[in-house]
Amino acid sequence: MRADRLLKIMLLLHTQGCLTSNELAVKLEVSVRTIFRDMEALSAAGVPVYAERGAHGGWKLTEGFRTDWANLNKSEIVSLLAAKPHRHVSDLGWNSTFDAALLKLLASLTPTLRRDVEYTRERLHVDGAGWHPSGEDVPLLPLVQEAVWEGRQLHMDYTSGRGSSYRTVHPLGLVVKGSLWYLVAVPADTTLTSNGNGEEPEPRTYRVSRIRSAELLPAPAERPEGFELATYWEHSVSRFRADLPQFPARARVHEDARTRLEQTRYIRIITWGETSSDGNWQEADLAFNTLESAADIVLGFGAQLHILEPAELREAVVARAQSIITMYG
Repeated sequence: MRADRLLKIMLLLHTQGCLTSNELAVKLEVSVRTIFRDMEALSAAGVPVYAERGAHGGWKLTEGFRTDWANLNKSEIVSLLAAKPHRHVSDLGWNSTFDAALLKLLASLTPTLRRDVEYTRERLHVDGAGWHPSGEDVPLLPLVQEAVWEGRQLHMDYTSGRGSSYRTVHPLGLVVKGSLWYLVAVPADTTLTSNGNGEEPEPRTYRVSRIRSAELLPAPAERPEGFELATYWEHSVSRFRADLPQFPARARVHEDARTRLEQTRYIRIITWGETSSDGNWQEADLAFNTLESAADIVLGFGAQLHILEPAELREAVVARAQSIITMYG
């Protein structure tokens, strides 16, 4: 712990130039007396640290002293340091690690590069959380992560659409999609060498927030030969999208609603068709998930989306509209 603290003192002095004993004690959560002992240790180790007296005094490193750093150019460094860590860093418990890495990299920069980075960070903020965070709690994520990292089997109580059940799995990897965490694993009750058809068994995807309890087992997790997490996930997403229910429809879309329609979830624009003579309307082939969701979405567009077919969707929209009129009549 002390070695980490001594390194952090050096990095803080590199990045901030001058800090008092009190400021260092607050940042490192130790006593001022401990800071004095640490400074003696640094000096004995040959680190050129000294105290400057006066109103603006404090601990400093000799000018020109700095650590070695990777051979990165200005654009590469700025791109690495411009943004704040995403909430997924917090989910994994890596906030302190990220801060330490940031401090080390900043300390290794020349004063000019450091000013460029700080200039960018003051003028650019990247918020990756989205407007509609899921709010899902993943208290077991550290345990699941440990199973993945250490390559050990995991016994868990998992809740799905079919209810809750206990199962043992061979963890293969973690995937974060938007703000949701998923565990990719092979059920332990399948044979990893063959599923009886001469093929590797198919890994499955488990939503981490649905794991109610879990136990890390001593048995090692087996990994299918040639398994690649990114490739598996891409194929899994493609299959999921292809298996989604589709309800096709044809509609006339007002030009004022076109952009909104393209950005609406649970609806896909297959093709755009002919435009009306006045240029205000354009036909489009659409794909909704279900008849019910289609009717709800269409109502939300009011008079700017006119369903041409199928008839059952037109009837569903009229029925919902009449129910609303009755409710407020």
